[in-house]
Amino acid sequence: MYSSSSKLRIFSGSSNPLLAGKIAEHLGMPLGKIKLSRFKSGEVYVHYEETIRNCDVFIVQSLSHPINDYFVELLVMIDAAKRASARTINVVLPYYGYARQERKAAPREPISAKMVADVLTTVGANRIVTIDLHAPAIQGFFNIPVDHLTALDLISDYLKSKDIRNPVVVSPDAGRASTAEKLANQLDCAFAIMIKKRPAHNESVITHVIGDVQGCTPIIIEDMIDTGTTIVNVVEGLKERGAEDVYVCATHPLFSGPALQRLDHKNIKEVVVTDSILLPEDRSTRFKVITVAPMLAEATRIIMEGGSISTLFKNAGV
Repeated sequence: MYSSSSKLRIFSGSSNPLLAGKIAEHLGMPLGKIKLSRFKSGEVYVHYEETIRNCDVFIVQSLSHPINDYFVELLVMIDAAKRASARTINVVLPYYGYARQERKAAPREPISAKMVADVLTTVGANRIVTIDLHAPAIQGFFNIPVDHLTALDLISDYLKSKDIRNPVVVSPDAGRASTAEKLANQLDCAFAIMIKKRPAHNESVITHVIGDVQGCTPIIIEDMIDTGTTIVNVVEGLKERGAEDVYVCATHPLFSGPALQRLDHKNIKEVVVTDSILLPEDRSTRFKVITVAPMLAEATRIIMEGGSISTLFKNAGV
């Protein structure tokens, strides 16, 4: 699609080179050549091995584990691109790390999501492209354009292809109710909400279910899955209330610790996620990965050529 004379350049950080390669492939161009390495001290070294002067540079980097390493690497990549006279520096963050710290829930806590936004902007980013932020209000933390994409259409299209019997979309908490309602509307089915309390980080206890799930096939929708503990609690809570085996859906598969093993659960039919975060190849067949590369490639094309990002989605209000 793009000739060698094009001013578009796509480079990958270390976090998800497979996704970056797919994006470039969909645009009909090679990935840019870049050297990424570490000094003995652990400091990051970056060298763009082709000219990017007056080019529109797109850097693909998910802030997944080890997030602090990938974050600093991204900052050094941005700085190197700025000093190499790139025309624009567009940061493609399929997963925006630190997004769960978007407000102060207690005194003397940080708002780390705002800190990440400030640092990215200060170091030289001109635009952010991201998918399914944990809190959409994070867009307002930036004073540069933010293209906030969603994988909801990709997930709903996949679920429609499964011809699920008597489905009900389940929000694991009140905060995801809006997303659950959107997915339920797309699937033309009912939705339910789980009410839970959190005694500690990555721990939860289900207290109530709003909606009827007995005899239904639940579809749990989340923006991310971290340790999997909450999801397993929700699955077991649904089974106790007479539900069938469950589909678990999320955009971002963080899968910290033993999450892959934990989610390989007898009452989970499938775990449907995207490739916003690179997953190990030796995962169970229970895990279905949908690629976001075509969506990110089309967003890149729209940014370069002009147009509306909302045309990518069934709901033009996204």
